[in-house]
Amino acid sequence: MNDLKILVVDDEEAMRESMAAWLEKSGYSVSLAQNGLDALSLLSREPCDLVLLDIKMPGMDGHELLREIRQHHPDAIIVMITAYGSIESAITAMKEGASDYLRKPFNPRDLIQLIEKLAKEKEMADEYRLARDRLAAYENKEFGDLIGCSEPMQSLFHQIEEVARTDVPVLITGETGTGKELVARGIHSCSSRASRPFVAINCGAVPEQLLESELFGHERGAFTDAVKARVGRLEMADQGTLFLDEVGEISTQMQVSLLRALDEKSFLRVGGSREVKSDFRLICATHRDMQALLKSGQMRSDFFYRISVMPMHIPPLRERGDDIILLARRFLKRFSHEIGRPVEDFTPAAYRLLNRHNWTGNVRELMNVIERAVMVGRGPKIDAPDLSFLGSKPAVQSPGASLREVEAKHIRQTLEDCEWNITRAAEVLEIDRGTLARHMKKHGIVKPR
Repeated sequence: MNDLKILVVDDEEAMRESMAAWLEKSGYSVSLAQNGLDALSLLSREPCDLVLLDIKMPGMDGHELLREIRQHHPDAIIVMITAYGSIESAITAMKEGASDYLRKPFNPRDLIQLIEKLAKEKEMADEYRLARDRLAAYENKEFGDLIGCSEPMQSLFHQIEEVARTDVPVLITGETGTGKELVARGIHSCSSRASRPFVAINCGAVPEQLLESELFGHERGAFTDAVKARVGRLEMADQGTLFLDEVGEISTQMQVSLLRALDEKSFLRVGGSREVKSDFRLICATHRDMQALLKSGQMRSDFFYRISVMPMHIPPLRERGDDIILLARRFLKRFSHEIGRPVEDFTPAAYRLLNRHNWTGNVRELMNVIERAVMVGRGPKIDAPDLSFLGSKPAVQSPGASLREVEAKHIRQTLEDCEWNITRAAEVLEIDRGTLARHMKKHGIVKPR
């Protein structure tokens, strides 16, 4: 990190000039000050990232200057320099906010090594601060492409924030359509690897005989169709994140190969003899019951425990309460724009249908439903008839309920969903208004007063 701006404050001219020469030779930008007042004046005009500060100086000594810098430039890194055998003064300075200290005499290598260490720490702190800034949407109930105000989602957002600060392997579980790849992308975008590639592959969508080549790549001539060398996904993900979706579908033999690559961060391409290095962060996902796979032998225990250092579970949509409407509004805005049909909102009847649906397909099903509703809708708002293909959720029946009872409860539920609008309810039930009226009379169904 040689773009660090460094200020050297020392009353001894020879010491100032020597440190400046060492630092500039290493590529750092250096400013000099011979006392505390000069240093404060310079910092007010041009803030610095790191200050090398002599403790013993005439006038304003190092301790007093340290307190001034901490007050007005709290992000600056401060290294105290002392020429005395005792380090008590330096330790006191560190308690007051200095990052480290150097004791005279020191050689150029000691100085440069310390600055490189502090620069790396600053870089990591800045990356974390950027990650926190990217989490600003968290306060507005959003997290990148994820959205949710429910307690389960807020807990998930917090998990993403914590996991993004590390490089440990993550295993994301959840039903199909819950957004496992979005969570993986959220972790990547909030991590220090955000500027590097996010490489995803659905292991269940690639035939077993091709998966090895997809993951590890292959050399020319490795097999019949290998007319040229190919880089695999592990190699593509170097310095970034590798996302293996449906990891429960891969064979035990492939698990062994991946385990070695994960442990050693190196592997062989298919047909190759040269080790390929790749520093990737691994995130896996599956909708399958991993404990069942372990018991059946389809999942190796060593591989499972290696990829699931940090397990994360995504709640199904039906457990997310008001998130259903929050997501529906987001999708409505998106598809209204894409399809070119302005739709303002949902009617109360449509809201109720959306909230009462079971959503076995989770967020993916909801997205499909909203896109279809925007296409078939006729008014400025999505209404219950626009969701007729979704249907209303019939009341749960007790064992042995008669067909007449089931029909009566289903009709009553649909009328309630449509706020007792006979025309809308008839469209949802896919019968005409007159037929609905006859059924209502047969079952004694009347609108409550």
